[in-house]
Amino acid sequence: MPELSHKRRQLVLAICCMSLLIVSLDNTVLNVALPSMQHELHADVAGMQWTIDAYTLVLASLLMLAGSTADRIGRRKVFKIGLVLFTLGSVLCSVAPNLESLIAFRMVQAVGGSMLNPVAMSIITNTFTDPRERARAIGVWGGVVGISMAAGPLVGGLLVDSVGWRSIFWINLPVGLAALLLTWRYVPESRAPKPRRPDPVGQLLVVALLGSLTYAIIEAPSAGWASPRILVFAAITVCALAGLLMYEPRRAEPLIDLRFFRSAPFSGATAIAVSAFAALSGFLFLNTLYLQNVRGLSALHAGLYMLPMAALTFICAPLSGRLVGSRGPRLSLLVAGSAMTACGLLFAAFDAESRNVMLFAGYLLFGIGFGMVNAPITNTAVSGMPRSQAGVAAAVASTSRQIGGTLGVAVIGAVLAAGVAGTGSPRGASYAAAFADASKPAWWIITGCGLCVLLVGMLTSGPWARRTARLTAEQLETPAGPRPRAPPPAPARRAPPDDISRRFEFGQPILV
Repeated sequence: MPELSHKRRQLVLAICCMSLLIVSLDNTVLNVALPSMQHELHADVAGMQWTIDAYTLVLASLLMLAGSTADRIGRRKVFKIGLVLFTLGSVLCSVAPNLESLIAFRMVQAVGGSMLNPVAMSIITNTFTDPRERARAIGVWGGVVGISMAAGPLVGGLLVDSVGWRSIFWINLPVGLAALLLTWRYVPESRAPKPRRPDPVGQLLVVALLGSLTYAIIEAPSAGWASPRILVFAAITVCALAGLLMYEPRRAEPLIDLRFFRSAPFSGATAIAVSAFAALSGFLFLNTLYLQNVRGLSALHAGLYMLPMAALTFICAPLSGRLVGSRGPRLSLLVAGSAMTACGLLFAAFDAESRNVMLFAGYLLFGIGFGMVNAPITNTAVSGMPRSQAGVAAAVASTSRQIGGTLGVAVIGAVLAAGVAGTGSPRGASYAAAFADASKPAWWIITGCGLCVLLVGMLTSGPWARRTARLTAEQLETPAGPRPRAPPPAPARRAPPDDISRRFEFGQPILV
């Protein structure tokens, strides 16, 4: 790809950030609209879970495929297709006549969304070749997530109260079309020098694993945990996981290169991303239903109540990015894990929702925790990956976030659905009492997610973890797959760690 001028690089960054804005804003706005959608479409808790998880499930299943495909056939081409599908899916969602149609159209959105964020990250990585300039660019990219977190509840509340829940999908249309036209005109095409070959078997196993696991968790409260249908999907989950672990290491170019997980920071970042985003999705799902169905607030007032959490996320995200760049990921992870754990404890053990002061204290703590956690996740997950596989590397980090979001809504929603089953209308007194009891174990799950962030962050950010990352960077120089039995030729002089670090950009402050 030819070297671009500074102005052109900034324009490419702005276009990529537009795609992130509509995807991130869509998720936060949707949560505020859930009670209105539930009322109009006559849906239960499981139905509301599927409106969220149908999107995140498809997204998580296709992110790695989209990243590797973009590296192979062209990043701009895949990015444009993603913008078209996401915008089309948004229009279809706004006219969905029933719950089933809405879930199907959300899946169309997700197919497009899978081609946006990881591909946009890959475009940025290959546009900004200077490590420091790239760090600042991805820092701006990460700030867009904070903007969407802060604006989402307010924008969603205003639209739902004034126009209706269908209008939340309309805002994607002008932004999506503008991003498409600007991409056509200003974003240069780029490909990986040596892209990975397709892995259809691995892709099918990933879809089977995530789909069957999510279905079993969401449908178990109504079908019964020991029902034949749930047991069949649980068995599919186990078989798909076993198939991935046995099949992927045998491929020369697997969909998921399991050698990445030999790096303790990379494995830790994956576990932390799943835990943090499970906590976030569960937090938003619980509080949206609580504020509107139990407290009786309007969508706008519910958005205003959650504004302190969003504001702290917006403030702490860039602070965490600078902290990771100057001192590494450890301190940010410790602060994030401590704050998220403290928030969960306030609600689980001290009934924080019963008093506004405690309620807002919990919101502030969660905003601090989630704001601090995103930068170290991306730094440790992307650092050490070869730049030629930027799409795959970004997709692995994004996939772990989406898996966490999917599991958070599935598990928290299943616990809540089991507790409020048979209590009648969501606005009734019996529902409110059942909701209070059912939310206790849900808050303990969120507390456990925060504790996981804290403990895994401590274990995977020290000297031992950094050594495993350097060794993994060396191993990634050789192709994956079975090695010949013949002894290799005498190795050349081994490069010192600093050279390996520079070659793979290990430890560079890549921030989100």
